[in-house]
Amino acid sequence: MNSRLLMAGILSVCLAGAGQAQPAQPQSGPRQLPARTIPVPDTVSPQMRALIAQPVNPIWNVVPKTSAEWKALVAKNAAESIPAIRAMRAALHVKVEPAAIAGVKAYIVTPDVTPPANRNRLLLYFHGGGFVLRPGEAGLAEAIELAGFGHYKVISVDYRMSPDFPYPAAMDDAMAVYREALKTIKPKNIGIFGTSAGGSITLATVLRARTEGLPLPGAIAPGTPWSDMTKTGDSYFTNDGIDNVLVSNDGFWGAAALLYANGHDLKDPQLSPVYGDMHGFPPTILTSGTRDLFLSNTVRVHRKMRQAGVEAELQVFEGLSHAQYYRDITAPETIDYNSEIARFFDKHLGH
Repeated sequence: MNSRLLMAGILSVCLAGAGQAQPAQPQSGPRQLPARTIPVPDTVSPQMRALIAQPVNPIWNVVPKTSAEWKALVAKNAAESIPAIRAMRAALHVKVEPAAIAGVKAYIVTPDVTPPANRNRLLLYFHGGGFVLRPGEAGLAEAIELAGFGHYKVISVDYRMSPDFPYPAAMDDAMAVYREALKTIKPKNIGIFGTSAGGSITLATVLRARTEGLPLPGAIAPGTPWSDMTKTGDSYFTNDGIDNVLVSNDGFWGAAALLYANGHDLKDPQLSPVYGDMHGFPPTILTSGTRDLFLSNTVRVHRKMRQAGVEAELQVFEGLSHAQYYRDITAPETIDYNSEIARFFDKHLGH
């Protein structure tokens, strides 16, 4: 074929298609997603499938307007949870005794049998609940589990909370108990753990202890820590509405953050520990779930620790929303979680 005729044919085809609609270009920038259904995964235990299938937490979009309204919600939530806490205590064969340590309310949680390796070890526990929920017995679940499954003596710190005692009351209480523990227990033999707000306190305690020149604990286990109160991080958006425990930051939890901060900068490392310097931190194990609104909070802390040369492990449970890894003591995931934390402490704490 004559080359001129060939070029003319190509040109005519191009011109003929010029007026036709072109394929849509790939979307850049923020993603706009269509409505979709996310099934309950079949890759988890039946017990966890039941938790994942539950409706969303009914308080997620409740924002109390007065101190009295906050207190009424807290009291109702605590009353509903205490029967399950007492049943858990009986099932795991642990003893719970109220105490006052350095003027701070606490509970001493001990297993029926303490192995010789753990007799000179102590775990400090800080419960979750947005710095407002789970006072008293209502905050004992994880302490009971690690005492029962891991056979450690645990001090559960019933730290002061909002609305009556905003920041820094919780941190002052945490430090008072830690200082008292250092009087009788070697720092290498002390482990600190807690979930959500308790994970934040765990991290902030190490930051503050270092600032105050105190020896650091032997190891820590922050579970899905509330390490950034500023709604910064991918999973605050990707898991919004997917997490059936926290559900969203835009409601109860965002309001609880402001209530606790009491006008302080939310990026203060004592409020959002991810902004702190993590060089020199003790060995750390972090835990989250794939549907957790705080997954990015957890991942970002882990990355920052690794960049600082800290020995840090990250475990992420399939399909789980915020803190569901300890919600059912019969679930394999709960047993795995407690076994991993107990193993980690056994590896890193002194004797």
